Amino acid sequence: MDHSGHHHPSPGSTSHSEHGHAHHAAEHSGHETSANPTATWGMAAQATLHCLTGCAIGEVLGMVIGTWAGLSNVATIVLAVALAFVFGYALTMRGVLRAGVDFRSALKVALAADTISIAVMEILDNGVMLIVPGAMDAGLASWLFWVALAGALLVAFVLTTPVNKWLISRGKGHAVIHQYHQGH
Repeated sequence: MDHSGHHHPSPGSTSHSEHGHAHHAAEHSGHETSANPTATWGMAAQATLHCLTGCAIGEVLGMVIGTWAGLSNVATIVLAVALAFVFGYALTMRGVLRAGVDFRSALKVALAADTISIAVMEILDNGVMLIVPGAMDAGLASWLFWVALAGALLVAFVLTTPVNKWLISRGKGHAVIHQYHQGH
């Protein structure tokens, strides 16, 4: 898409990030006219990486807090999952709120965009942490804890990407964000 010759914002009217976000949404829409966008592996990987970022922040923080506080494996996983959802939703909401959307609407967009992806990721990465012998009981200074956690997040990324591709192809998941921004 060539944007030259189009509206050139006056200083202070449109930030570079807003223009970049609108351009980003336009790139994903392509020439598609139906409600269901064409889902590429690149789009799916980008959506998964976005979710993984929020999940990883919450997951690592939850695992660190739970391990540091000596919580049981179940309590540590519950904390890690809760924080993964909080941070996952927060990252999505941050971008939507920047576009001038009210908090309640931004929350609805985040819930629609991220819930399935985060849930799949959390099942996968916590499952890996539970099946790696000693990973949940290893201390924060242990290489086993960190290698297992990194491996768990990698497994979650690889196995959640096809889920996100399927969701996007049906106008769900991260497609909700792009459809929402196309209307603005």
